Amino acid sequence: MPIKESELILNPDGSIYHLNLKPENIAQNIIFVGDPDRVEKVTHHFDSIEFSTQKREFKTQTGYYKNKRISVISTGIGPDNIDIVLNELDALFNIDLKTRQPKPELTSLNIVRVGTSGSLQKEVPVDSFLVSEYGLDINGTLQFYVTDKVSNPEIENAFSNQTQWSENKSKPLVIKSSDKLFNIFSNNKTFHGITVTANGFYGPQGRVLRLPVHDPELNSKLENFNFKDLKITNLEMETSAIYGLSALLGHHAISLNAIIANRPSGTFSENPYKVVEDLILYALNTIVEKI
Repeated sequence: MPIKESELILNPDGSIYHLNLKPENIAQNIIFVGDPDRVEKVTHHFDSIEFSTQKREFKTQTGYYKNKRISVISTGIGPDNIDIVLNELDALFNIDLKTRQPKPELTSLNIVRVGTSGSLQKEVPVDSFLVSEYGLDINGTLQFYVTDKVSNPEIENAFSNQTQWSENKSKPLVIKSSDKLFNIFSNNKTFHGITVTANGFYGPQGRVLRLPVHDPELNSKLENFNFKDLKITNLEMETSAIYGLSALLGHHAISLNAIIANRPSGTFSENPYKVVEDLILYALNTIVEKI
């Protein structure tokens, strides 16, 4: 049965609703950035750009870097936006938009998030690169899907017990990165661990301005969590949704983080733009050389 028009929404020109893309506009190797302005910080390294579009916070450019076709997409902030971006990207490759039927042969994408983050561990210094081995979802986005085959109950239960996680909050889910991409992007100069994905920047990440938070010890609990020497290294707003939806849809995903702040020590990068630029080049060259 065809997917209903209310479920798979297309624009009058046949492009998919939010991303404003048609299948021919997008490459199988995709870099995610949060900020639309960061798209061109990536693509200015390209040898050529064949396509560019923007709708709302979703900006896309597709082109060639060292003869490799790559797309760069800005997702905006938060796991809710990731839900839109990943479902629509998958539809572009794996659903026939004319018949509205899933294709018999599915295409697997390589998705590389390039973002900034603050470290929760003193030993993960400012200006370093962190590759997220796991994404820990505390925002509830993945709870709307059937995640039994991709979750990690042993780590989830340890997290709930060690942090005394409230039953009034969304049940934590832990999703592993793509083994293929983790092995490609990790080396003896990168850090790795669990990246926690929150659904907000202030209260959900333990920041207090004028409003009291439910658990003032949240960041301390995250910092002290340990599961078989696996620690929580950083806190941001997209990784677990990328990992969960990619795993469920059959795509490969990795989250690369430029560490621009260390929250335990209260330090901030003296040149955050340089560490982001270095991470962009690392991502691009690794895609070309190893994927």
